[in-house]
Amino acid sequence: MGFRPFVYQLANELGLTGWARNSRGGVEVEIEGASDAVNGFQALLEERLPPHAFIARIDQRPIPRENARTFRIEKSVEGEAGARVAEILPDLATCDECLAEIMDPSNRRFAYPFTNCTHCGPRFSILLKPPYDRTNTTMARFSMCNACREEYESPANRRFHAQPNACPKCGPQLSWLDPSGERDAACGDALERAAVTIERGRIVAVKGLGGFHLFVDARNAGAIEGLLQRKGRSRKPFALMVPSLEHGRSEVEISNEEAEWLLSPAAPIVILPRRADSSLPDVLAPGNPGLGIMLPYTPLHTLLMNRLGFPVVATSGNRGNEPICIDNDEAVERLGDI
Repeated sequence: MGFRPFVYQLANELGLTGWARNSRGGVEVEIEGASDAVNGFQALLEERLPPHAFIARIDQRPIPRENARTFRIEKSVEGEAGARVAEILPDLATCDECLAEIMDPSNRRFAYPFTNCTHCGPRFSILLKPPYDRTNTTMARFSMCNACREEYESPANRRFHAQPNACPKCGPQLSWLDPSGERDAACGDALERAAVTIERGRIVAVKGLGGFHLFVDARNAGAIEGLLQRKGRSRKPFALMVPSLEHGRSEVEISNEEAEWLLSPAAPIVILPRRADSSLPDVLAPGNPGLGIMLPYTPLHTLLMNRLGFPVVATSGNRGNEPICIDNDEAVERLGDI
């Protein structure tokens, strides 16, 4: 959640020295300075929390002065005794700042489908073990370029200690695989192949946070029937992904409160009353007055949905009664003939 960078900035603002680090039990902070500044730190710690962060408990005790000259973020510690009690961080939908970057042709992250910062992006999905440091995630094998490293080390930057920080030069790249697992295209070409395939009424497995979705044109009744048959699924309602809130309003009734849910960092599926003039086929939700709607929650989804401009079925990447596919090779093996 960017908690250590937040602590770093607050301590420097108040002229305090010491350090902050991750541990099995949460974040450990050592501060020293004038008593009024220390008291101010304790008060502001809870008042100015970064987006999506909360404090479950604070344990504090006085310690001998170390006469530190600066405040720093220390390397995480894993070896102390006691059970791990820190909560696992949830994945978060793309924030407005990152969305603006991927839509800006002049930005170095223009159209980059793995853009993130301390306010958004993958957490739980990439974590191999706590504490949440890059070396303990699936991003460990991607070395940051100089520009990303500068962001990561700059206290004034919203990517200060953003563990999945990456860009087109140094981060993961998009791939398009055929049903046998052969890589046919990459990057922008891969996105275009996916879009064209969906437009032609075929099924595409798209990887998101937490696993794969099966995408198909939600306007195409025949394509949806084919998905039902291949997936071996009963005629339960399908969830839909729409390009934007405005697109959603053309198919379902959305209140202000429901719009806030859809736009929240959790990016949930919200079941909403279907409009009488909706043009979508009944096979999406047979006999059901509502439709389950979600918005794009990763940069990849945003780029793909902007390219398509129409709603898609976004159902879990698995056969009926099987767990969702989360690994690339597993998806090829289990979803290749779908």
